[in-house]
Amino acid sequence: MITPFGSIGRENDMPITHNTALCKLRDGGLALGFGVHHLRSTATPMLAKAAGYDWLFIDTEHGAHTIQEATQLCLAALPTGVAPIVRVCRDALDEGTRALDNGALGIVVPHVDTAEHAQRIAAAFRFPPLGHRSWGGPPAIYGFQPPPVAQAQEEINREILVCAMLETPQAIDNADAIAAVDGIDSLMIGTSDLSAEMGISGQIGHERIQVAYGKLAEACRRHGKFMGMGGVYDEQWASRYIAMGARLALGGSDHAMLLAAASARLKFLRSVEPKVKRD
Repeated sequence: MITPFGSIGRENDMPITHNTALCKLRDGGLALGFGVHHLRSTATPMLAKAAGYDWLFIDTEHGAHTIQEATQLCLAALPTGVAPIVRVCRDALDEGTRALDNGALGIVVPHVDTAEHAQRIAAAFRFPPLGHRSWGGPPAIYGFQPPPVAQAQEEINREILVCAMLETPQAIDNADAIAAVDGIDSLMIGTSDLSAEMGISGQIGHERIQVAYGKLAEACRRHGKFMGMGGVYDEQWASRYIAMGARLALGGSDHAMLLAAASARLKFLRSVEPKVKRD
């Protein structure tokens, strides 16, 4: 059967790629993210999969990725079962929708301080009737062969994870209102920036940070949202905040993990280096 240019016959429809991180969260599990700042290779999601991570945190806020590079990582991740999630800059919602059209299964937006901002985010990344995202043609998460548009949009709305990062005292004060916004799945504390805004930079276990996690945990429980944890790599405090309810968690970033492993290996090899005798 010959189909019109730009359309696909129903017999060729592909199933949607499920968001494994979101599935794990909905099952009550801990979804662990592999941060990508510098790696560009399409082997990156395969390495994350081999290490046991659930999602890629492709950082276009602090990393140097272009949208082209970010979406290539997204496309490479889709067959692996590691969910590609992209952090865009605070007001770069257009880059978020481009990432979603080209393989991303989620978007993280930093510096969300108010419910009004959260509502704009939800509207940008959800198809009608939940939001106002534009349909850009066959999306990558169907292998570019989606079912009819209405069905595809409904299914995509269920698979996309939208996360708001709270990084200021104002945001923590507004946590309950932000958590009440339909279309926001997760609220993540950006612990490094929050501690800096509080004047206690780097003190991730400070009493005020603990209080902030408690407030966010309560807001997420009340509104059925997933609590996220970013910037906490100390085992003691990571354990504490996960026990409080954090479920969408960053496990570290490529440069930090590479340096840690390389430094540990170097330390060992230097420790067994033969001593050179000099006359």
